Amino acid sequence: MSSEFLQAMDQIAKEKGISKELLFEAIDVALVSAYKKNFGTAQNVRVAIDRETGDVDVFAVKTVAEDIESDLLQISLEEAKSINRNYNIGDIIERKVTPRNFGRIAAQTAKQVVVQRIREAERGIIFDEYISRENEIVTGLVQRKEKNNVYIDLGKTEAVIGPNEQTNGEVYNIGDRIKAYIVEVKKTTKGPQIVLSRTHPGLVKRLFELEVPEIKDGVVEIKSISREAGSRTKLAVYSHDENVDAVGACVGQKGQRVQFIVDELRGEKIDIIEWSENPANFVGSALSPAKVINVNINKELNTAQVVVGDSQLSLAIGKEGQNARLAARLTGWKIDIKSQTQFANS
Repeated sequence: MSSEFLQAMDQIAKEKGISKELLFEAIDVALVSAYKKNFGTAQNVRVAIDRETGDVDVFAVKTVAEDIESDLLQISLEEAKSINRNYNIGDIIERKVTPRNFGRIAAQTAKQVVVQRIREAERGIIFDEYISRENEIVTGLVQRKEKNNVYIDLGKTEAVIGPNEQTNGEVYNIGDRIKAYIVEVKKTTKGPQIVLSRTHPGLVKRLFELEVPEIKDGVVEIKSISREAGSRTKLAVYSHDENVDAVGACVGQKGQRVQFIVDELRGEKIDIIEWSENPANFVGSALSPAKVINVNINKELNTAQVVVGDSQLSLAIGKEGQNARLAARLTGWKIDIKSQTQFANS
């Protein structure tokens, strides 16, 4: 290996944040394999690389033994003493066995190792960056679609939205810029795999955190979310400052804040309600837009019996039970809804 190659290693080590000594250790191991593959005249060898000149030497390593079981691994005491009279049984002897043309093989092998280690280091950097961003939002471009997967270009790397993480009805066109939620970052043999979601409730939460300064500052808190992606989300919020209206902060002036999020979610409806520590009030609000007459809480059974006006029953239940279902998830209570007439006759 030339001094120019060593200088290049110095530069690579600095730019990629790779330990130069680790590179040398990896090259040492690779050169031992390269020697055994191409020459194999010694079974136990050590490779030494001069860190200043790049010169490479191969040494056969043998143990001084009384009974020789393998000429490749052992040397007799008589032969050892012919080299140096101070050798004794059990000593280790190293003899230079560098092949004449080993320099060329060494240089080629070293380059391959360095390229591989650079690739591994870059993958490691990307993994470390994105593993710390799990449960966060990223923005990327739709790059391609393959086997029901949508691949997103994040700039430094690629991420995937699997079929179960895609919102029903959403169309992902090549070149579209979209936001998605990082569900998981995995290490694979091909590098980090970043799994994104457009259906996760966390996507809605992070979008509100980005859009509503009061949430980012901790004045307004998102207490719970229930979502049926592509259709509807219910969001319960609470203000830690009596002078700040939690719902109003999330809606924004003329509805601009919530509208931005609705647009990002391709028209998904969002109900924002005020969280209450009073379960009856919370359940009543969660059934919005229906107007509730009465809520009876049974803590032992974890149920909430709700009474609404006859004209409000279908609104409270929602299409295919969606409103009641989302309210139950949002509040954590099993909700039984009855109209005034049904309640009177029960």
